[in-house]
Amino acid sequence: MKKIAAVALVVVIAIVWLLNTSLLAPPPSGNAKILAHRGIHQVFHSEGLDNDTCTAERIETPRHSYLENTIASMRAAMESGADVVELDVHLTPDRQFAVFHDWTLDCRTDGSGVTQETPMSELKTLDIGYGYTADGGKSFPFRGQGAGQMPTLTEVFKALPEGRFLINFKSERREEGATLAVLLRFHPEWRKQVFGVYGGTAPTQETLRLVPGLRGYDRQSTIACLGRYAAYGWTGIVPDACRDTLIIVPGNYARFLWGWPDRFAARMQAAGSEIILLGPYSGGDFTSGIDSTDDLAFVPEGFSGYVWTNKAETIAPLLGKRPGAATDQANRQ
Repeated sequence: MKKIAAVALVVVIAIVWLLNTSLLAPPPSGNAKILAHRGIHQVFHSEGLDNDTCTAERIETPRHSYLENTIASMRAAMESGADVVELDVHLTPDRQFAVFHDWTLDCRTDGSGVTQETPMSELKTLDIGYGYTADGGKSFPFRGQGAGQMPTLTEVFKALPEGRFLINFKSERREEGATLAVLLRFHPEWRKQVFGVYGGTAPTQETLRLVPGLRGYDRQSTIACLGRYAAYGWTGIVPDACRDTLIIVPGNYARFLWGWPDRFAARMQAAGSEIILLGPYSGGDFTSGIDSTDDLAFVPEGFSGYVWTNKAETIAPLLGKRPGAATDQANRQ
């Protein structure tokens, strides 16, 4: 009986291996694509961050003049090689989407109060570079440079008609999703610019309900997809929660996914989903990026999904120099 059990175990292991090894699966065609988080922006130290941390007060020594979520920073990201730019929105009392990260204005700007409670007409008067400092408040290198630079989502669509954007809802207001759906209904030419939506569950799910074919995710849908796939993905069955969506994969957990990288990618591609590869996850939110040469080790050779980065100006050229990238690019032309 012990021999039979041992043989049975070996057979099961062999079947699981055959179903999930990438050695027997060709890599998906195409190059890795860049998803630029907040455009090109001032990066900051992430140690000890919490929800109340003012990140503008802990930026690294500036290497460029771009401020996050501005049209200039998005254009620069696209010129650096970004295929998609992530941006953050708040629906204001005058029914416009302000493109700005923070829930409140006090950290980055010379204003105060809750972003979504402030009319866009007032937000347009603020200096969004006011609060940035890299030396503990001894100097503020961007004061005066961000005056009037907070855009509306409409302005972004008009200024960057060739851009594609991942829209982050910062609230849990369902009306934000409905308002975005109405905006796209009245301006169908902008629909192709929306790569996807994510963030608050209520607005994200409302947008996905009202805009056919749009992809998106929230924390719950991500956990449902990856959790169910971990449970029975070894069979090759893709859970419904992983179909026709955006699947975010933390780089340090990717190797635990059944079939990673090539067979997993093929399954998700067949299910109508796109993969977004993040940097290492360590218990915070899902915005850690592939931001250094060390982080590039998380990106498999032949990966053709989206690479989330806070440093598009650095990572896009490095990905372009990886072995095989030139061949993949030539095959796409």
